Amino acid sequence: MFKFLHTFQPQSILLEIGWLKIYWYGFLIAVGIVLAFLVILYLAKQYKLAKDHVYNLAFYLIIFGLIGDRLYYVIYAWDYYSHNLLDIFKIWQGGLAIHGAMIAGLLVLYIYGKKHDLRFGFLADLFLIGLPLAMFFGRFGNYFNMELFGLPTDLPWGIPITELKRPIQYLTATHFHPTFLYESLWNLIVFIILFAWHKLRLNKYKNPDKIQGLGNIALTYFILYSLGRFLNEFLRLDYSPYFLGLRWAQFISLIIIITCLIIIIARKYYKSKTAPVD
Repeated sequence: MFKFLHTFQPQSILLEIGWLKIYWYGFLIAVGIVLAFLVILYLAKQYKLAKDHVYNLAFYLIIFGLIGDRLYYVIYAWDYYSHNLLDIFKIWQGGLAIHGAMIAGLLVLYIYGKKHDLRFGFLADLFLIGLPLAMFFGRFGNYFNMELFGLPTDLPWGIPITELKRPIQYLTATHFHPTFLYESLWNLIVFIILFAWHKLRLNKYKNPDKIQGLGNIALTYFILYSLGRFLNEFLRLDYSPYFLGLRWAQFISLIIIITCLIIIIARKYYKSKTAPVD
């Protein structure tokens, strides 16, 4: 595998038939979304959640998640898009920011849960497990676009980047850290952890209405993903604003980790204070 990564020159187009072009980026995102949906559908059945809710939420999450994904990135890289407005719609060329999808997704889950009397913590635990699985596949789309790579490296798994795609300060370098792969594998680990947690929860609570600790799986996802993203950003070379000496994604990741930890600690404190005394 290392030799393949070290020598293979990826192309962004998967299939071209006349005017029709299918890009690896879009194809892999679609594969990730479909597999994530199947996993969520499987777990929803175990939790006895009606299929209609799963289909409805999947539709809303895909639509608004992609909009949030793209809108966040456009705002993030407005220096470029303000001079290239038409490129805002060229989603197949890359340029999605997962934090935008997170914000949009949480809003969708909250509004839908309120409307249909479904617990927000339950919906967040169930549907957020799809994100790391979808991103496991989606990050490989960045590989075929030759984007989101890291600093130059002579490690055997370093990937070749064409001169046109290299930052000007690294024009003489040929191989770079595959940061897309690091994040992809981290997302797979996170998915396995969350899926195992769901299975343990289902074994423990035979009645889904009796489940305690709703929202903890979602909070753990945010912490784990943000930890991996924070560390990976030290290697990435793609454009990023800086704030307090950190890349923007690192700063946001720290905020997410701290916020989620505060929520978890506060919930445990509140639970201990309200627990019945024998």
